[in-house]
Amino acid sequence: MGLKDLFIALADVFDGPEAIEGHAKQALLSADYGTRHAFEPTELTQPFKIMMGKSNSHVVCEVITKTPLPWLPPQTSRNPLYVAHSLPKVHVELVGPDGLIKSNSVRLGLYGMLPNFEYGIRTHPAEEVFVMLAGSAFWRRGSAPYKALDPGERSYHPSMMPHANKTAEAPFLSAYVWYGDISTLNYKYEGIPAD
Repeated sequence: MGLKDLFIALADVFDGPEAIEGHAKQALLSADYGTRHAFEPTELTQPFKIMMGKSNSHVVCEVITKTPLPWLPPQTSRNPLYVAHSLPKVHVELVGPDGLIKSNSVRLGLYGMLPNFEYGIRTHPAEEVFVMLAGSAFWRRGSAPYKALDPGERSYHPSMMPHANKTAEAPFLSAYVWYGDISTLNYKYEGIPAD
């Protein structure tokens, strides 16, 4: 399968109540494939593939597993702590300034993390939503306690809302979108929360 097949399938994932999901759907369905740049696909590791094959995983996972993609840890920040905490993660920016397809209005992609890891508190100007596709994760919004989310559930973060996530015994994979000020210049990573 190719990017166009993936984008069409992924557009159906963004059907939630927040306006940002409409922007995600529009970006996927109107992607300019003329801006596509070449990439070297990398293999998604077994823990993710196994989780994506579970019966409660979103149907888009089947398309994702059949689409060659350059899976790497995210590179949103050069902060050494952020870099160290990104090693157990997989990420592909599909649409965006650094995406496989160029866009200056959204950052949209796939993001997951291996079991028993934590991605600490961070803030950024863009509003954001994560839609869980496979596995389970605990999401923290602001000062609220962590909340377990499963496939089909969402974690929405308005601009500058501190948020974090962690895994227990299972990995997870999600789709995400940033909208608004999508620059990474004011992205701040604070590390693992103390409480």
